[in-house]
Amino acid sequence: MVKPIPRLRLQGFNNLTKALSFNIYDICYAVSEDQRQRYIEYIDEAYNAERLTTILTDVADIIGANILNVARQDYDPQGASVTILISEEPVVEKLGRDTISGAVVAHLDKSHITVHTYPETHPHNGIATFRADIDVATCGVISPLKALNFLIDSFESDIVIADYRVRGFTRDVKGRKHYMDHRINSVQEYLAKHIRQKYDMFDVNVYQENMFHTKMHIRDFNLDNYLFEAHSDDLSYKERQRIGSLLRREIEELFHGRNLL
Repeated sequence: MVKPIPRLRLQGFNNLTKALSFNIYDICYAVSEDQRQRYIEYIDEAYNAERLTTILTDVADIIGANILNVARQDYDPQGASVTILISEEPVVEKLGRDTISGAVVAHLDKSHITVHTYPETHPHNGIATFRADIDVATCGVISPLKALNFLIDSFESDIVIADYRVRGFTRDVKGRKHYMDHRINSVQEYLAKHIRQKYDMFDVNVYQENMFHTKMHIRDFNLDNYLFEAHSDDLSYKERQRIGSLLRREIEELFHGRNLL
């Protein structure tokens, strides 16, 4: 739950911009080229533009936003993108259902929800990864943090890298500027218990800049969760060790954002 500070009497509109950004990674091992291709096809089907639009529409509902416009696209050979323009108030009803002025859209284009997907495979070592980049940006009193747990639960993720940033200021009736309208020390405060139990996490926060960064690393490693169209019982002990080592290395490199020697 987003924890508000004592209610502010504002001079006008709340101009604070709140942005929640994710990099989400899912890692898989597929032995043959045919399996790797089927993995890409599976991901493209499971997270196509239509499915992503459903997820982001639910996000808009969770944070209490109104949808103004939806743009979506599936790509060839793989990947998809969805962008939803949102508003805090039901602008359509105020203006009439047939007209949304360019001025209103221009004013509200800082409030949006986007997702881009990046499935890819390694041609030699059998590793396949699925990355989703997600941004929820709002202005006013609605908060993207309300959708934090839903978004993490909507994707099978070995690694989650979350950034939350509050920008700008809003002014009260006495003219004093306010750079934050809710309490937060860490993104972890807003994670559900079942998510906190699933991941190891650490923060890099810059409090004076209202910047909060949390990296999440899957806690338990079960090889069968990573094998595509295969089972660990069908592999030799040596092969299980080799594949497990490859997968752990991939997870560590993505988590730390650098190649390991």
